[in-house]
Amino acid sequence: MKELRVIISGGGTGGHIFPAVSIANAIRELRPEAKILFIGAQGRMEMQRVPQAGYEIKGLPIRGFLRPLWKPGNIGVALDYLKSKRMAKQILKEFQPQVAVGVGGYASSAALGAANSLGIPTLLQEQNGYAGLANKQLAGKASKICVAYEGMERFFPKEKILLTGNPVRQTLLDTKITREEAIASFGLQPNKKTILLTGGSLGARTLNESMKKSLERIAGSNVQFIWQTGRYYYDEIERLLKEQASRLPSLASLLIVTDFVDMVKAYRAADLVISRAGASSISEICLLGKPVILVPSPNVAEDHQTKNAMALVNKEAALCVKDAEAADKLIPLALDAVKDDARLQSLSANVLKMGLPDSARIIAEEVLKLAKAE
Repeated sequence: MKELRVIISGGGTGGHIFPAVSIANAIRELRPEAKILFIGAQGRMEMQRVPQAGYEIKGLPIRGFLRPLWKPGNIGVALDYLKSKRMAKQILKEFQPQVAVGVGGYASSAALGAANSLGIPTLLQEQNGYAGLANKQLAGKASKICVAYEGMERFFPKEKILLTGNPVRQTLLDTKITREEAIASFGLQPNKKTILLTGGSLGARTLNESMKKSLERIAGSNVQFIWQTGRYYYDEIERLLKEQASRLPSLASLLIVTDFVDMVKAYRAADLVISRAGASSISEICLLGKPVILVPSPNVAEDHQTKNAMALVNKEAALCVKDAEAADKLIPLALDAVKDDARLQSLSANVLKMGLPDSARIIAEEVLKLAKAE
């Protein structure tokens, strides 16, 4: 059997990197001898995260265009793109993959563009309900496009689309930990409702500001919060809570405040989740069947987080609060929702229906088909 060699390219955010690594792991499960090489963007998150996951990565000097497009600095961005495409073509010639996989992000446009020019079959994985620029540009020459949402023929040729869902961190699904054990690990009370508020590793200013504005309401609620602040905001929030300790003494027993959280335990402990509407987060919530309030970030391309969120809201599988309204509405809505068991059960049942399990394995099988190495 011919040795399987696969290129995987993309990154920039965890939302691109988690699926990419999950696909690589699934390929390895099916073909343990497979040689897998990642191509990323120099200075971006993937250059650390991919080696941590056990894979080799090569970096390109590619970066995003400045806005507005007529800024003089974009001449250098364009030159770096051309250089990146030449470098990617050389990497591909040396590595000789049978197939290239793109998950979105700057690097994938250069790497998969080079693969197309060399006649190497390509597979795209689109995480969001609104297609990213790189994938839209690459779709015409792609062999297969794996998507997480229905209705993506708005962006891609219908005959190339396969609805697979987004690969998620396998540890979330494989855990045997019970809710009681998870609650105990945070030092919380099992008889009280628990809300997980998470803004990702960097945190989300809007979510943190919403909590800060509602401290008095939380103090009188008897509802526990696991408040994942993100590292940028942690020190400031800790200072604020110390200042409020004598005025609102009950907060100490109701808030677990942390810059980083073990998401396996946090999801397990939570009766309700408050989250941004990134593709990876939504995929995890769907597969775990967690009732959720989504607060789409306004700071993303094409407002795609709102589109992600509305795909759930339209099927009564999530609640949604606009970023601009969150400071006033988010925590009051969460406190009402978490005490309404019928509402929680309905949200959980509906969001579970939207989960697509085995995404990584299904995508890996498509990769093998394209490589003609199944």
